[in-house]
Amino acid sequence: MNSASLTPDHPYLEPLRRVFGQRLKYNVPLARYTATQIGGPAMALLEVNTADELAAAAQMLWRAHLPWLILGGGSNVLVSDHGVRGVVIINRARRIEFEEHTQPPTVWAESGANFGLVARQAAVRGLAGLEWAVGIPGSIGGAVVGNAGAHGGDMAGALRVAEILQQSSRSDEVQVERWPAVRLEFGYRTSLLKRHPGQAVVLTATLALERRTPEEVQATIDTFGDYRRRTQPPGASMGSMFKNPSGDYAGRLIEAAGLKGTRAGEAQISSLHANFFVNLGQATAEDVFNLIQMARKAVAEKFGVELELEIVLIGDWDH
Repeated sequence: MNSASLTPDHPYLEPLRRVFGQRLKYNVPLARYTATQIGGPAMALLEVNTADELAAAAQMLWRAHLPWLILGGGSNVLVSDHGVRGVVIINRARRIEFEEHTQPPTVWAESGANFGLVARQAAVRGLAGLEWAVGIPGSIGGAVVGNAGAHGGDMAGALRVAEILQQSSRSDEVQVERWPAVRLEFGYRTSLLKRHPGQAVVLTATLALERRTPEEVQATIDTFGDYRRRTQPPGASMGSMFKNPSGDYAGRLIEAAGLKGTRAGEAQISSLHANFFVNLGQATAEDVFNLIQMARKAVAEKFGVELELEIVLIGDWDH
């Protein structure tokens, strides 16, 4: 169908209206749901509160052949000023459960849970392995899809199994499977799911941990936190803009190209770390995109390196 015709009374949305009622909203600005506070409106928006609700909504949207996407923490994405044609699911499925007496101990979390919060809760229990994730603002699901990482750790090394919802190849039905990490085909800041968007949904993830003392775990967190505060800008940033090219760093290349601190409108390449682009107050997606193009062009011309985005562009883009 033509998603431009989505209206509150559209028959394709009837299954969602019947189940979720007034939680299905229309023409909702997405800026409030993104880490950069940037983004145009979603034609339709639905907040889900459990993994079961997420699975139900995904199944209905697949059956209706409607365009849709999921936002968790709203980091590592740039939403167009023109917004999103289709349905945006805001994932608020946040249940967290620790198994402290297994070997190894584990944490199970629904995909909308804040990854940094999961790591901090593990630390309080004296469970190590996720210290690197404390400063990550995104969701567990987003971290699985993007193989989030920092300080030498990443999701590929932490994940034991993920519950994945996907369409059945034989019908309009869906199926849930438990995928070990190897099946996700993780790469540097990518996975099978990221390379094939819209074909599957992360419902939950189980991560392996290690027993330590709370003091030991907190000491590592403090070390990482000090480093992050020295090297990364505070405020409305979407995280690392570009993937680091092999054997080098995107931030170093952008800085060496003379762009550190450069502004476009209300967006700025951080003067602290050139691979972070920040919203100074009223930045638009177009401002940020202009900086992206500027950085790519300058680095390609000066060093012959083609920078690859780590963030995901969402919505309608004229470029």
